[in-house]
Amino acid sequence: MTTHLAFVHGWGFDAAFWDAVREELPDFDCETIDLGFFGAPVQARANGAEPVVAIGHSLGFMWLLHEKPFAWRGLVSIAGMPRFTKTAGYDRAVGGRVLDAMIRRFAASPNGVLSDFVRRAGGNGAMNGKRLDRYRLGEALQWLKDWDARDALSSEPSPMLALFAEDDEIVPKAMSEDIFATRANTRLRSRPDGGHALPVTEPRWCAAQIREFAQCL
Repeated sequence: MTTHLAFVHGWGFDAAFWDAVREELPDFDCETIDLGFFGAPVQARANGAEPVVAIGHSLGFMWLLHEKPFAWRGLVSIAGMPRFTKTAGYDRAVGGRVLDAMIRRFAASPNGVLSDFVRRAGGNGAMNGKRLDRYRLGEALQWLKDWDARDALSSEPSPMLALFAEDDEIVPKAMSEDIFATRANTRLRSRPDGGHALPVTEPRWCAAQIREFAQCL
């Protein structure tokens, strides 16, 4: 039976974020879930009828844990996290003031904030020319501020693969290691470079890791 791969992008991107990774996985049944930052959202079609591996980038990983839109056999995080901002016992995360400043700037200049973020992420201008949904992107910034899926991650029984780049400016190396290094049934893989947008900058590497993980389930 063919394994179904369901991809969810992070903040500031859309389903096309995964195009290069999907091209490396032609023998898998793939779908992309679009969170609607640049057009209408695209809902999941995974229905549990086949083995499913859910793959989330950054906010997309937290969205999977928070929303649980379908059942999966394995879970992949790429630069992902269960919570974005610092709180008690979670002090290697991003400071709340940093995100609050981003939210304030977004209210005045959404295109400027988006461009700065994509540049820092290493997205190489991937969203140039696309018309953003200001409301939806702003709503998702609040998700990053408010959502906390640590309990969902702690209780998640499925095998997990966590990928990150050591030069990620958005989700630092120490944050990824704190989240995943000691979690049971989790493979933690990193590379020295590639930034936050690994599926764009290193699609072949990401696809190879996903393939190996899916084939072992």
